[in-house]
Amino acid sequence: MTVTAAIKSRISTRAFLDRSVSKEQIREILEIARWAPSGGNLQPWKVHVVIGAARDRLVETTKQAIAANPFGDEAELQIYPPKLQEPWRTRRFDVGEEMYAALGIPRDDKAARFQWLLNNYNFFGAPAGLFFSLNRSFDKGQWAHLGMFMQSIALTAIEKGLATCMQEAWAARAKTVSKFLGLGEDEQLYCGMALGYADETAKVNSLRSVRAEVDEFTVFLKE
Repeated sequence: MTVTAAIKSRISTRAFLDRSVSKEQIREILEIARWAPSGGNLQPWKVHVVIGAARDRLVETTKQAIAANPFGDEAELQIYPPKLQEPWRTRRFDVGEEMYAALGIPRDDKAARFQWLLNNYNFFGAPAGLFFSLNRSFDKGQWAHLGMFMQSIALTAIEKGLATCMQEAWAARAKTVSKFLGLGEDEQLYCGMALGYADETAKVNSLRSVRAEVDEFTVFLKE
């Protein structure tokens, strides 16, 4: 598989097969992804992997936290600006509507939409979850390094026949997850990532978000 093919085929997979992924498979992916770019070679990222019984315990722990406070927000990070401007606001709205259309959930069915949102906390059925954190001393540059590392994991997973979903939704349960993982006070959780085998028959996995054309975000300076 070429890099081009991997980049173009990567999507946020939101339905996975009931098929296990081994510790060895995940280690193999991380062995490759650790070569991601990192300014100053800081390699600031930290990863916690949950599979098997640990995964199930985390899902149950999170389920209990949600049941106790369904609309609780434990986020330390602002995933999106509170007043998202254009064109970003429309992009976010459109991809959400496209996803719910693929699921057959109408806009006025708030209960069904909320239930679907809760699937994030079961990793959309994926057998493995990865969580990413940084030391609190780091700034924006190191967050960029983490993003490159996560992208490297996602692309390597595709090469290995696996699929991923980068899940910022876990930030809303940061305290619950951080406690479960045993993160120190000097560590800040960013997000999770579902990892497994994609259910190719699921309509939600047919969603491919629309991307801006190159000329919309690129400026070529004249000589």
